[in-house]
Amino acid sequence: MNSSKKPSPLSNRGRQYEEIGQFLARNQAEFAELLTFIDFAEDFTLGFIEVNFPPDQDLLIEALTRHEDCQGIQWVILEFADPKLRFLRDELVQELEKIQPEADKKIVVVIKGLAKSIGVFGEHPPVLVDLNFVRDAYKRTVPHPLLFILPDYAITRLAKFAPDFWAWTSGVFRFKTSPQMQEMAIERAFQPAESFPRIATPEQQERVELLERLLMDYQPTGEQATGENLQHYTEILEQLGKAYLTQRKPEKAREYLEAALKLALRLRSASTLCSTSTPSETEVSTPSEAEVLKPDDLGFQVRIFNQLGESYQQERQFDRAIEYYQQSLTLSRKVENRRREATALVNLGTVYLDLRQFQKAEYLYQECLEIDQDIDDRYSQAITYHNLGYLAQELRQYDQAKDYYQQALDIWIEFNDRYSQASTYGQLGKLAQELREYEQAKVYYQEAFDIWIEFSDRYNQAKIYGQLGRVAQDLWEYEQAKAYLKQSLDIFIEYSDHYAQARTYNQLGTVAYLLQEYEQAKSYYQQALDIFIKFSERYAQAITYHNLGIIAQELQKYDQAKSYYQQALDIKIEFKDRYSQASTYHQLGMVALQLREYEQAKLYYQQALDIYIEFSDRYEQAGTYHQLGIVAQELREYEQARQYYQQALDIFIEFSDRYSQAGTYHQLGLLAEAQENYTEARENLQTALDLFLEYQDDYWAGVTREILERISQN
Repeated sequence: MNSSKKPSPLSNRGRQYEEIGQFLARNQAEFAELLTFIDFAEDFTLGFIEVNFPPDQDLLIEALTRHEDCQGIQWVILEFADPKLRFLRDELVQELEKIQPEADKKIVVVIKGLAKSIGVFGEHPPVLVDLNFVRDAYKRTVPHPLLFILPDYAITRLAKFAPDFWAWTSGVFRFKTSPQMQEMAIERAFQPAESFPRIATPEQQERVELLERLLMDYQPTGEQATGENLQHYTEILEQLGKAYLTQRKPEKAREYLEAALKLALRLRSASTLCSTSTPSETEVSTPSEAEVLKPDDLGFQVRIFNQLGESYQQERQFDRAIEYYQQSLTLSRKVENRRREATALVNLGTVYLDLRQFQKAEYLYQECLEIDQDIDDRYSQAITYHNLGYLAQELRQYDQAKDYYQQALDIWIEFNDRYSQASTYGQLGKLAQELREYEQAKVYYQEAFDIWIEFSDRYNQAKIYGQLGRVAQDLWEYEQAKAYLKQSLDIFIEYSDHYAQARTYNQLGTVAYLLQEYEQAKSYYQQALDIFIKFSERYAQAITYHNLGIIAQELQKYDQAKSYYQQALDIKIEFKDRYSQASTYHQLGMVALQLREYEQAKLYYQQALDIYIEFSDRYEQAGTYHQLGIVAQELREYEQARQYYQQALDIFIEFSDRYSQAGTYHQLGLLAEAQENYTEARENLQTALDLFLEYQDDYWAGVTREILERISQN
């Protein structure tokens, strides 16, 4: 019974014949010209066949090999789909050596798949550079007609980057895509953005190539899209922009998004003119364009403004990002689209969060939440609660953050959205980790991990491995941390996410640093830096220069350390990241302290402290107060030192950071010893010892115990 439902080979063959017939019906003249070209081609003859989609390429090859005029031809169909292919001629010669010539038949070689190595963008693809360089060898080593089947964009790039080879072209045949293939490609390419991970996966790259083929289909090289094609062309530009945003290629994304916006504005202008002009005037404008967009349809522009804002946000050009998000917000309010208004508010909130302008970010998120509630969009409220949780976490308002995350999680569960639950479980894990509740953090991370496995989302599994690596690092389980991080790295390599790889190399460098494996740490940091430089991630380079400074400092290479810190600082200043400058000023203060340059150390620490106060970051102020205490103590300014230590201690107590309290109690003990107040010294040192033992820090417990033993003799 079941077998009767399976399509027979005969029915599949019939469907293929039907598809070939439809494809040829759309390309009768071009197919006839191609047949004539093949008939007259002798020895080395070069032809290019433009077919934008692989299924149509297969239909054409099938039509050629079955055509009655081609029965005297021995077809050699070769596919070279390796994206790393460089030496095409060598591969071609090897394949042709395997061919046994048939008597009285002319060999015609068809080459497909080369679009992979030609690529969509980038200068001078290696395969084309070599193709141009060894072109004279083709006549001697490949004495047969060659037909390259390529999409429009690949032929354009070949003509540009292999002009000498292209000059030998004897024929170019441009085939139109079948309607069925167009429809199928649009359906695949226009899937919701959230169904594609925000990484440059092989699947994502395939989607980019698919969109590029569609783009060429609706506006072939040298032609202009018109009528309905213009609508599709504009939408494809938007989709390409979104795709490149997911690959963290904001400049490339903007090329397409700005082109889409320009077209949308032109179409809207034409449509408005059409609706307000007399019939005779309408004839002057382009009616086909005027019909594409309705005068009140501004939703497309709203989306483009949002995406352009995201492109600038990725580059930390926050002023430009705010400008575009604000345009999106204004336009959404103009057309009274509250859902899009909420989206713009969320986007603006994330920019101000990046700028650490927390009060403004919270105001925008709350405004968004009010809209979600007014329009009864309970599902979207979860996203806003999640963002509010992240904001509260940044402010170290941990109870508030936990409450917001729980509200988000409850809604995800209510809507049975398992996938979205994972991201909130992940944030709850980070929150527990910051509170040093490591077992609870592991539980939350495992919840997230199980969901990513359920959805076969290996990329997000890599993120959880990274977080578990941080937990192990915090617990001084460094070998376990390395194991997790290497699992994370393997997946990021698998998915070709260079940015994530670099971040993981940074983290591996930190683990090696904590193990005092300084050369290994330096190697990891250098790998991270090389990737950031290669992919022009200039802002991210600052983190790695900062880390390399720490290694140089540990190796007592102070000039080198200062140089690295200065490079980090210069980038942070360039990107107007004032908040992050504080951490580098702090480290420069530590270098000056180690060089006994106390006045310089004070200056650097004060610069760091001023920034932390400016950004209302009380917690980070504590570490700098602690270091200022050490400087004052070295200068024998004991009362000033005590004041700084007490300010640090008060903040650590306020934030329940018992481990950091231990370090400050330790310093207060040394200070009391220097002032020969041995009773106070013993009390402070004993408190420090108890806390170090509580956190199983054997090294500092041992140091503190030795000092206590020394003091007990007084």
